[in-house]
Amino acid sequence: MVTSAQLADWLRKAAAEIAAHRDELTALDAAIGDADHGVNMQRGFQAVLARLEASNPVEKDVGAICKEAGLALVSSVGGASGPLYGTFFLRLGGRLGTRNEVSAVELAAAFRAGLEGVRQRGKAEPGEKTMVDALHPAVEALESALSEGQLLRGALRAAEEAARRGTLDTIPLVARKGRASYLGERSRGHQDPGATSAHLVLKAAADALGQE
Repeated sequence: MVTSAQLADWLRKAAAEIAAHRDELTALDAAIGDADHGVNMQRGFQAVLARLEASNPVEKDVGAICKEAGLALVSSVGGASGPLYGTFFLRLGGRLGTRNEVSAVELAAAFRAGLEGVRQRGKAEPGEKTMVDALHPAVEALESALSEGQLLRGALRAAEEAARRGTLDTIPLVARKGRASYLGERSRGHQDPGATSAHLVLKAAADALGQE
């Protein structure tokens, strides 16, 4: 089962991953965007941490923790990333509901809801050089691993690896959405910063939530 404390730990680990890779995210965004993805994402997750520190997350239900994270990201992250990441966590929280712990299958369903929220909000599909290219294969891998009987730890590691491969697969793609799409063919050959940050968030999930 995944508890409120573990979800809070996920958010803390995600903030640490984003902070550690801020310059990398900024450099990737400088090539095909506005060179602010790293700074924006770090600011957003610092806002998430501030909300966590303002109260005791153990006393909150799993859905509330994710919804608060989503609201913090929407209000503090600039550009398209704020609404997209905010939507992901808001949908996640809505699906998880008001319980204090959820099963691996319920967590996977929540990740699916978050992915669909991002796809709808960004009107993006796999192969368009966006964060969906990391999230979509990750959710597919998570669901597949659990259906095969793997424990959550292994399933989340499979999801992270799928996200990592999906992120690398954005390099040869031509961007079809967002600021990078203005570059057309010139966007080819660059790793998508949104997919990269999504992979980091999923890596943090595997570190924090995969403890049986």
